[in-house]
Amino acid sequence: MKPVAQERSRRSFLGILVGAISVVVGAVMAIPLLRLAAYPMTHGGGEADWFSVGKVDGFGLDEPVRAEVEVRKRDGWRVTTAKQTVWVSRDAGGKLQALSAVCPHLGCIVPWNAEKKMFVCPCHQGLFAKDGARISGPPPRGLDALPTKVEDGKLFVKYQFFRQLVAGREVLG
Repeated sequence: MKPVAQERSRRSFLGILVGAISVVVGAVMAIPLLRLAAYPMTHGGGEADWFSVGKVDGFGLDEPVRAEVEVRKRDGWRVTTAKQTVWVSRDAGGKLQALSAVCPHLGCIVPWNAEKKMFVCPCHQGLFAKDGARISGPPPRGLDALPTKVEDGKLFVKYQFFRQLVAGREVLG
């Protein structure tokens, strides 16, 4: 007959060995799950794309021209595509500028009013000049200017989303 102390130590060793192997296997299996759960926090929404909105000579000095861009937005794992409106015009010096049509107050799409020669927000009657400057109303700032570049005679706009209800321009993505 074997001594009891030797039998207990062998059982204790096997129990510890099985427990250690279980911990290692569990940790190896948990790593992909943790990476999957942490992915939205570690990766941003992606860089904004440049969109062609037309030929440079298609934009006059008189009134802003409405253009649409198709924007892909990533939110965690979900990717959505939406059309966004931009207004393209020329300043007094003839330089092209692009404005986001999203009101910085509550996000309504702001149309150009040809009769009043200004942008008029349909939600709360915010008024904006042709260059996007705030004239009156509840919006805390003017319409947001978008980055532009010209290549091969075409105007490209980099569409960005901005935080609403704040006085300073803050790019969200």
